[in-house]
Amino acid sequence: MQKIVVFTGAGVSADSGIATFRDSDGLWANYRIEDVCTPEALIHNRPVMIDFYNQRRRELLEKKPNPAHFALASLEQKYEVEVITQNIDDLHERAGSSKITHLHGEMNKLRSVADPERIYPIEGWEEAVAAMADGKASVNDFTSVWKEEVDAKDKYGDLLRPHVVFFGEQVPNY
Repeated sequence: MQKIVVFTGAGVSADSGIATFRDSDGLWANYRIEDVCTPEALIHNRPVMIDFYNQRRRELLEKKPNPAHFALASLEQKYEVEVITQNIDDLHERAGSSKITHLHGEMNKLRSVADPERIYPIEGWEEAVAAMADGKASVNDFTSVWKEEVDAKDKYGDLLRPHVVFFGEQVPNY
């Protein structure tokens, strides 16, 4: 079977209504990177940073994959496909792509501040996505899914943070 590697970025999810970070009307036009997307923000601005990612997760629950996501997923019928994306959303997965590398992390996961290898899927995310897709629920029915508490901890007692690569951090070795 032939192999295909596809690289995607913000443009593929923008058509689903996900705000980009760098466009003139993107997220960085309304937020300072230093306030919400740096390791220092975890320490000095944690409530604002957590709220920023809570809002991104809330918005993401309401979004759906677009034709580009589905087209990439359909390639798997004939080819071995790997999607390598800079996006932190899960729209490739929702469209049916099965082999995805998220270079910059994933919004639907949290990770330990003490050990970046301890990554936790957000409990109830898949169920919320399914209920939203079927039109059986609204995003407000799933506050516990998209809203990370400022002092959320893992079973080891370590603070959790969004599973995304902040400015100044290295992309994981895949």
